[in-house]
Amino acid sequence: MSPTPENHRWLDHPKNARKLFIGLILVDVALLVIGELIHKHGHFDAEISVPAFYAIFGFFAYCSIIAGAVLLRKMIKRKEDYYDE
Repeated sequence: MSPTPENHRWLDHPKNARKLFIGLILVDVALLVIGELIHKHGHFDAEISVPAFYAIFGFFAYCSIIAGAVLLRKMIKRKEDYYDE
Protein backbone atom coordinates (compact mmCIF):
# COMPACT_ATOMS: atom_id res chain seq x y z
CA MET A 1 0.00 0.00 0.00
CA SER A 2 1.63 3.24 -1.11
CA PRO A 3 1.15 6.28 1.10
CA THR A 4 -1.46 8.75 -0.03
CA PRO A 5 -0.64 12.48 -0.13
CA GLU A 6 -2.76 13.01 2.99
CA ASN A 7 -0.63 10.78 5.25
CA HIS A 8 2.73 11.27 3.50
CA ARG A 9 5.36 12.48 5.98
CA TRP A 10 8.50 14.43 5.09
CA LEU A 11 10.84 11.70 6.42
CA ASP A 12 9.21 9.09 4.16
CA HIS A 13 11.19 10.50 1.25
CA PRO A 14 14.76 9.03 1.24
CA LYS A 15 16.30 12.33 0.13
CA ASN A 16 14.98 14.10 3.25
CA ALA A 17 16.15 11.32 5.55
CA ARG A 18 19.62 11.54 4.02
CA LYS A 19 19.67 15.32 4.51
CA LEU A 20 18.76 14.87 8.17
CA PHE A 21 21.47 12.23 8.62
CA ILE A 22 24.14 14.44 7.02
CA GLY A 23 22.96 17.41 9.10
CA LEU A 24 23.32 15.42 12.31
CA ILE A 25 26.83 14.32 11.32
CA LEU A 26 27.80 17.94 10.64
CA VAL A 27 26.45 19.03 14.03
CA ASP A 28 28.40 16.21 15.73
CA VAL A 29 31.64 17.19 13.99
CA ALA A 30 31.10 20.86 14.84
CA LEU A 31 30.51 20.03 18.51
CA LEU A 32 33.59 17.83 18.57
CA VAL A 33 35.74 20.62 17.13
CA ILE A 34 34.30 23.21 19.51
CA GLY A 35 34.87 20.86 22.44
CA GLU A 36 38.53 20.50 21.50
CA LEU A 37 39.03 24.26 21.18
CA ILE A 38 37.76 25.27 24.63
CA HIS A 39 39.97 25.11 27.71
CA LYS A 40 39.09 22.16 29.95
CA HIS A 41 39.46 21.76 33.69
CA GLY A 42 39.29 17.99 34.11
CA HIS A 43 39.60 16.00 37.30
CA PHE A 44 41.76 13.35 35.64
CA ASP A 45 44.66 13.64 33.20
CA ALA A 46 42.86 11.54 30.59
CA GLU A 47 40.07 14.12 30.35
CA ILE A 48 42.56 16.74 29.20
CA SER A 49 45.15 14.74 27.27
CA VAL A 50 42.93 12.33 25.26
CA PRO A 51 41.33 14.02 22.24
CA ALA A 52 37.53 13.58 22.12
CA PHE A 53 37.57 11.91 25.54
CA TYR A 54 33.93 12.65 26.31
CA ALA A 55 32.74 11.39 22.92
CA ILE A 56 34.70 8.15 23.32
CA PHE A 57 33.59 7.73 26.93
CA GLY A 58 29.95 8.35 25.98
CA PHE A 59 30.11 5.82 23.15
CA PHE A 60 31.49 3.09 25.40
CA ALA A 61 28.99 3.95 28.14
CA TYR A 62 26.15 3.64 25.60
CA CYS A 63 27.50 0.29 24.35
CA SER A 64 27.79 -1.07 27.89
CA ILE A 65 24.21 -0.03 28.70
CA ILE A 66 22.94 -1.84 25.58
CA ALA A 67 25.02 -4.95 26.38
CA GLY A 68 23.70 -4.91 29.95
CA ALA A 69 20.13 -4.67 28.68
CA VAL A 70 20.65 -7.66 26.38
CA LEU A 71 22.05 -9.71 29.27
CA LEU A 72 19.24 -8.63 31.57
CA ARG A 73 16.67 -9.64 28.95
CA LYS A 74 18.23 -13.10 28.72
CA MET A 75 18.11 -13.45 32.51
CA ILE A 76 14.47 -12.45 33.03
CA LYS A 77 12.95 -13.72 29.77
CA ARG A 78 9.97 -16.07 30.16
CA LYS A 79 8.58 -18.68 27.80
CA GLU A 80 6.06 -17.46 25.25
CA ASP A 81 3.23 -19.41 26.89
CA TYR A 82 4.21 -18.49 30.48
CA TYR A 83 0.81 -17.05 31.37
CA ASP A 84 -1.22 -19.62 29.41
CA GLU A 85 -0.38 -22.54 31.71
